[in-house]
Amino acid sequence: MTFWQPTSTCGDECRLGGDHRVAGIRVVLRMTALFGVLLAALVVVVPIRRGGSVQLIARGMLGALGVRMRWRGPAHRPGSLLVANHVSWLDILVLLALEPVRLVAKHDVEAWPGIGGLASMLGAIFVDRTRPKRLPGTVDEVTGALRAGRSVAVFPEGTTFCGPERGRFRPAMFQAAVDAGAPVVPITIHYGTTAAAFIGDETLFSSVRRVAALRGLTVTVVGAPALRPDIGADRRTLARAAQASVGTNPMALGLAA
Repeated sequence: MTFWQPTSTCGDECRLGGDHRVAGIRVVLRMTALFGVLLAALVVVVPIRRGGSVQLIARGMLGALGVRMRWRGPAHRPGSLLVANHVSWLDILVLLALEPVRLVAKHDVEAWPGIGGLASMLGAIFVDRTRPKRLPGTVDEVTGALRAGRSVAVFPEGTTFCGPERGRFRPAMFQAAVDAGAPVVPITIHYGTTAAAFIGDETLFSSVRRVAALRGLTVTVVGAPALRPDIGADRRTLARAAQASVGTNPMALGLAA
């Protein structure tokens, strides 16, 4: 299998600026609410893992930050591999808010304060890109989850891009869908502003603070019809087909420019 160390071409200059912002006290209240929801999630992690509680927590965290989410697209069945473009750490909350999924994330996320611990407790599957020999085992873990009827979400670009820019979908995790005979659902995540992007050398805290200061941040999530790989399908071909189904142009999504 091909191992990757993807790098993003996006940096701080990709944020266009000119966004409407809330007052400073509102920022403080939003961040306080966010950490309150996160703390509650960590304290009651056992009941969170049941039913739709994960969705409620993710939606609560998005709501605390003032983020509004819209879904467009057909329903898909449990046990699907959800493959999405990657813009921000917010993408994790967005996908968890849609349905209970197991996330595939880089191992660095495990060390993030609060979010890393929550992701671990919720069954995230971590990819250690510094140890390529472990990648086949990670793919096997994803395969097992799909066979058990659990949907798994992955960001095949491997790192974040600002939105207009895109990375290539890496094929490794698509092998899990082929092995499990699972449908692949391409998902486009689009934010109303480039200020939501988590790119460059900034810290997680500075990104959270910037997002909390945005007024009227909206994320639109568009699901394409599922791809159903045949037995023995080529993962690279499947990755290219999925990437072609993921649009990043707002006009292509039928959104206002």
